[in-house]
Amino acid sequence: MTTPTVTTSTPPDVIPAPVTSTPALSTLQLALPRQGIVAAELAVIVAEGDVLSEAIAADYQAARGIPAANMIRVKLSTGVDSISAANFALLKAEIDAKLPAGVQATLLTWTAPWKVTGTCAMSITSAIALGYDAKYCGSGCVTTAASPLYDSETSAPWTDHKIRPSMMLGARTRAAAKALIDRGVSADATYPGGDGYLLRTTDSARSVRHTDQSLLPARWAGALQMNYLDNSAGASVNSLVGKTNVMFYFTGLAKVPDIPSNSFRPGAVADHLTSFGGVLASYNGQMPVTDWLDGGATASHGAVDEPCNYPQKFSRASVLIDQYWRGGTLIEAYWKSVEWPGQGLFVGEPLAQPFRDVPTFNIDSRQNQYLASTRALRPGGRYTLDYRSSSTGAWTNLATFTGAAAQAPTTLRAPLAPAAATQLRWVGPCAANAAQQCTLASSS
Repeated sequence: MTTPTVTTSTPPDVIPAPVTSTPALSTLQLALPRQGIVAAELAVIVAEGDVLSEAIAADYQAARGIPAANMIRVKLSTGVDSISAANFALLKAEIDAKLPAGVQATLLTWTAPWKVTGTCAMSITSAIALGYDAKYCGSGCVTTAASPLYDSETSAPWTDHKIRPSMMLGARTRAAAKALIDRGVSADATYPGGDGYLLRTTDSARSVRHTDQSLLPARWAGALQMNYLDNSAGASVNSLVGKTNVMFYFTGLAKVPDIPSNSFRPGAVADHLTSFGGVLASYNGQMPVTDWLDGGATASHGAVDEPCNYPQKFSRASVLIDQYWRGGTLIEAYWKSVEWPGQGLFVGEPLAQPFRDVPTFNIDSRQNQYLASTRALRPGGRYTLDYRSSSTGAWTNLATFTGAAAQAPTTLRAPLAPAAATQLRWVGPCAANAAQQCTLASSS
């Protein structure tokens, strides 16, 4: 069988349409930056010969996979609550000399000493992080120096600020330590919808954080259930009783009753603003910080010396919750929430990370676009995806994004760069200064 030949001709008044094709596009990829320190960046400080410290350190290393090189053993007397500034200087020098270069934060595994005393008193966690310096504690009811970590964007505090935030596990028995560690580990990447409670109590001097806290229900609507409870007039109660699913609990009282009646989510944060809320034993009629841990919280914070009621010396809930939500570990979120941390003791499981960020960056070849996803965008922060076609060429913007409060991971879309592109970059608020713009990630 033969196929007939068909011929066609184009009328002279019809011009054939030109043949078109999609311009060649780049296949460059990019890895968005991670949030939060990891186990290899945490050092565990052990009081050599202290049975409880040794046991807690071993349990923590096993649970979190801390490298052997990061287990730092030091000589320390653990029989008293405070250590002198002179003896602390020797302790810190020993720790610093033994720390591997990549360590970004530390965990202390003893329960005493928890205070460093000299011309004034600092918590031992702040002294380990900042060095003992009177500018961080002062003498009497005074303002103190600020921390560069406050509400910063760093995920590498030692690299960016030469500060290693420190936390004390805070458990007084091995069983309590294991329970606390288990809560921290089980919190990871659970993305809880737990409830937050922000209480303004009848104790007006201890409720000075209410201005910040009252804004949070509206800010977090649709993402977290935040409850601002104003009992300043005394018409209701000053504490929670029988609540479940508690993720955040911030209040102002000398002693907080009924804590064990509530059920806390793994990774939960709770603290009370009072003069001596950071001590590890009842003092001057005020509740010790460990009552929060014993009641089911995963971390807490409080002052070890008279701070007066400067809000800057205590956690700022709006900052803590935002930093936690965007993927920070518990130690990072807590440290970033306290502007003047010198007198405050941080206790808990540092690596708990319930809102872990798992950023992605992919190419959608059908739509010729990049698809990115992250929960790490800073509210109000400006981010851009740019390309250039040579190592010294000018950058061209592909897309610009702005972070929003309580923003869940969303798909960010940008057109593909042309085939001539040799490099992509992701630009956003700098780790060392969020008011400035820095390259956060690059394709090469």
